Amino acid sequence: MSPIVEIHDLKKVYDGDFEALKGVTLDIVEGEILALLGPNGAGKTTLISTICGISSPSSGTIRVGGHDVVTEYRQARRLVGLVPQEINIEPFSKVADTVAFTRGLFGKKRDDALVEKILRDLSLWEKRDSRIHALSGGMKRRVLIAKALAHEPRVLFLDEPTAGVDVELRRDMWELVEKLRAGGVTIILTTHYIEEAEAIADRVGVINNGALLLVEDKTALMQRMGKKVLRIELRDAVTTLPDCLDGFDLAIAEDGRVLTYTYDTHGERTGITRLLGELQNAGVALNDIQTSQSTLEDIFVDIVKDTP
Repeated sequence: MSPIVEIHDLKKVYDGDFEALKGVTLDIVEGEILALLGPNGAGKTTLISTICGISSPSSGTIRVGGHDVVTEYRQARRLVGLVPQEINIEPFSKVADTVAFTRGLFGKKRDDALVEKILRDLSLWEKRDSRIHALSGGMKRRVLIAKALAHEPRVLFLDEPTAGVDVELRRDMWELVEKLRAGGVTIILTTHYIEEAEAIADRVGVINNGALLLVEDKTALMQRMGKKVLRIELRDAVTTLPDCLDGFDLAIAEDGRVLTYTYDTHGERTGITRLLGELQNAGVALNDIQTSQSTLEDIFVDIVKDTP
């Protein structure tokens, strides 16, 4: 698939020579779901704002659907929908009017059937005649999403879309994301709920201190950087380990009643068989053993921790 968003050596410098983006280069493929992960202040929102034309790049280029976001702003912006973090909607307008008006802002013809479909997909149809100020925070968030979809964008940016919302909205939203992707819409999201990125993203990008540290297929990333941990419950607590176990990556936990062994699943040997044999030879009795796999969150924390 060809890239629908092309970013090359993008830099954003604010007053005081603060570099919010440090030479970001990234191609986003049409029809994919890309999750951008990073701590607060990493540059996620700045990157999205610059792609969407809200903020001007200091240098570098961005093209959306082949259109430069600076020299061909209107053509590029028509292809983009944005759900921002902040809820900023005219409080006294009606829900349906708000969505229809947004469609008109992008030069699209009136389409009551499409507006109805969007509102129904987001469980807003029953609220279509309600004024924005009368809605709950979760419902206002739904309206933001409806507004972003009103002009039928090919690229949808979701900036922390489920932060502080109810479980029902989160579920509805990810169902809608899957429908949009099936229809060819490209989705770029930032989220603090890394388990959501793990569940729905095709690729994962990690950004920190304005630099894009990596962009990789999610499954490949988890296979490459993931580790497994063997949890060994002991019959009797220990305070020290026998010398024969010095060569193993073992840690004592839970007041000496548990040993944890971290190993690489892609190594030629895991070492588990030899470890269990050495434990038996040392007279260490076991109650139970369990294994757990690294999550995307574990990997993300390790990547960010190791960057300056």
